[in-house]
Amino acid sequence: MLSIDRSIVDAIVAHARRDHPDEACGVVAGPVGGDTPTRHIPMDNAARSMTFYEFDSMEHLRVWREMDDRDEEPVVIYHSHTATEAYPSRTDVAFAGEPGAHYLLVSTREPDTEEIRSFRIVDGVVTEEPVRIVDAGVDPHAVQSYMFGQSPATVDYECSGS
Repeated sequence: MLSIDRSIVDAIVAHARRDHPDEACGVVAGPVGGDTPTRHIPMDNAARSMTFYEFDSMEHLRVWREMDDRDEEPVVIYHSHTATEAYPSRTDVAFAGEPGAHYLLVSTREPDTEEIRSFRIVDGVVTEEPVRIVDAGVDPHAVQSYMFGQSPATVDYECSGS
């Protein structure tokens, strides 16, 4: 399960909406050996594409070195899909190079709804996991959790922040 602060999710969604119609991408770093995403790092989509994202190679190197210097690792790697559901494409799976990371996808196909899903991608195998959104300014037990089914024909993927 991915547990992530509401403010980080809001920043990711805002980044995805701001870059739309191109895919947005970035990382949420956290302490090495932990599974707590704490620092949002929006990155540039070097591909400038509506259907593909690619970290700029120099920015990628700089961000990973900075995480290393701060004893952090990429806890979440995120990107948006602009016209499809928040589910990893074959290309996303092929390029998933951080087996310990949560791969968070945000769909911006609908302007008024949040579609957020998280996956583990290891050796080409995609496993969806629940997303537990925590509001740090509120009781830590007051959370929203999202878990979406695998069959888009039978599941309503619409989520709202209210």
